[in-house]
Amino acid sequence: MFELLSANTVTAMLPELTYSLPYFGTVDFRMAVASIVVFIVLTFFFWLLRIVILQRAKMLANKTAGTFDDVVVDAVQNVRAWVYTIVALYASLQFFTLPDLLDKIVMGVFLFSVVWQIIEIITQFVDYFVTRFLEKDEDGDGMVDPNSAMASNMVTLISRITLWSLGVLFVLSNLGIEVTSLIAGLGIGGIAIAFALQGVLGDLFASFSLYFDKPFRIGDFIVVGTDKGTVEKIGVKTTRIRTLQGEELVVSNTEITSARVQNFKKMRERRVSTQFGVTYETPQDKLREIPGIVTRIFESLNGVRLDRVHFTSFGDFALIFEVVYFVDTSDYKEFLDIQQQFNFDLMERFAELGIEFAYPTQTIYTKSA
Repeated sequence: MFELLSANTVTAMLPELTYSLPYFGTVDFRMAVASIVVFIVLTFFFWLLRIVILQRAKMLANKTAGTFDDVVVDAVQNVRAWVYTIVALYASLQFFTLPDLLDKIVMGVFLFSVVWQIIEIITQFVDYFVTRFLEKDEDGDGMVDPNSAMASNMVTLISRITLWSLGVLFVLSNLGIEVTSLIAGLGIGGIAIAFALQGVLGDLFASFSLYFDKPFRIGDFIVVGTDKGTVEKIGVKTTRIRTLQGEELVVSNTEITSARVQNFKKMRERRVSTQFGVTYETPQDKLREIPGIVTRIFESLNGVRLDRVHFTSFGDFALIFEVVYFVDTSDYKEFLDIQQQFNFDLMERFAELGIEFAYPTQTIYTKSA
């Protein structure tokens, strides 16, 4: 890696530094001096890079409108000082022939430090792109959508696992360890683990499907099969729903992606169909007034639009009227408030006109023999 700093190249530029020492005999100090010079030069260069060059680059980056150049400068600036020291020390030690064990240790420390720092830099770029393209404020409330935050965290986690796996294999390979059999073993083991954890992996990919397809988000009121409630969390494996009864319902992501889901939060308006019945004894002229009564009641209500009102059928004990109207909100409580007000107003108007609501009755006719 440091062929340009070979002993012959650097020591050839130094004057003769051979001295005779007691017990050691004739010693050539050019190797030691060259090693120290290389260490000092590299340390000074790294210091110049951190203090002078990066500071000027940061000032220029702050003047630009984009943010990518800021990330590049920050990534280089976040390189640890001890990593620079290890690189300089490793380069200076290349002038000496070290014992095999010590040489392995020095190379291992150097490779691990460099690989770790490279992974940190790549992760910083991954975080930048994930934050920019995945973390979105879809509600316009100034806060990142929880679904987006969860997806970005999963992408970051998977990228870290992948980078560290490749980094460890790179370090082991450069230390002379045979990694081919290790990769083959990991591949076979990975297949076995995939079969054993196919349910977990299915839920993991289902969670990605939930994010990119967005059938619902945290805070939405949904119905899954016979269960319904408000979504509280979309996790890697499960989705947690707070039901109307108050308990927490945990549903696997695979089950949700394969089931029909009704999302009431995305409902722009609510269509309501309701019926009421009046007695058969109601005079015909008052029956004809009922559609107009219902229409005038809805005209006095806010946030509601009447679609139709009709005398639809003859029931067993009542004359059935059907009312269809639209509520301009998906909020269930507001819908109930409007329905309640309509019921109160209808009862009041019927009481004024002497119209009676029907209820189950049975008339028995008797005949004297």
